[in-house]
Amino acid sequence: MAALSGGGAPWRRGWLPALQFVRRGSKAVTRHWKAMHFQRQKLMAVTEYLAPRPAIPPCCLTPKKEKVEEDNGYTRLLRRQVEEVFRDNRMIAICQYNSMPGEDVVLMRHYLRKHNIEVKFVLNEIVRPVLSQSKYKNLLPLFVARNILLVSPELKAKEMLRVLKGVPQVNLLGACIDDTILSRRGVENFAKLPSLEVSQGQTVGALALLPSQTSSLLQRGPAHLTALLDEHIRRLQAGETGSPPEPAPAHSSGGH
Repeated sequence: MAALSGGGAPWRRGWLPALQFVRRGSKAVTRHWKAMHFQRQKLMAVTEYLAPRPAIPPCCLTPKKEKVEEDNGYTRLLRRQVEEVFRDNRMIAICQYNSMPGEDVVLMRHYLRKHNIEVKFVLNEIVRPVLSQSKYKNLLPLFVARNILLVSPELKAKEMLRVLKGVPQVNLLGACIDDTILSRRGVENFAKLPSLEVSQGQTVGALALLPSQTSSLLQRGPAHLTALLDEHIRRLQAGETGSPPEPAPAHSSGGH
């Protein structure tokens, strides 16, 4: 009794048996996964619901308009600079730019600056919206990769091609010269043309040659007629005096 009342181990004090709820009549889980019968698989595959195809293919539908993000101040500044480049320069060449060392870039810029040609690094997302709303929208197919612009207020196509020949990382795609869009072949042909002063001299010479030839043709008939009349008068005078006629002086075809 002493052991039950106060003595004994501490863990025995106030000990009560644990309560356990036992469910009578429960059965063990005996269901396991079983593969579907082959006939039923075929039936399920045949009776599977297939949604009808749309009458218009999705690729032909009008795409949803994307939300136009508001341009920040820096983007508007860059676009304004692009507009100034196309407005203030007579020659604008579009080139494909491949990665090259920084020293080569500095050297290329130095040689181009000698001929008053500047290098402009631009982003397609800045240039394309500007060109799409201007008269230069036919240049849009050229802006598909990383591009640079070679701009100059003067027509320096020959000097530009000479510099680019030593820079294989920069490929000329096309150019806009005096508001005329040219391909690479067109720029090369334009570079072979003589300078403006030489062309003007050749034009003036060609225009002056035609009037001189016309004047010579108009004067040839009267000069020939005058020579024949002089010869006839000389013969008449010689017949009256009885002396042999003197030989007529030679007349030039371009007489006065």
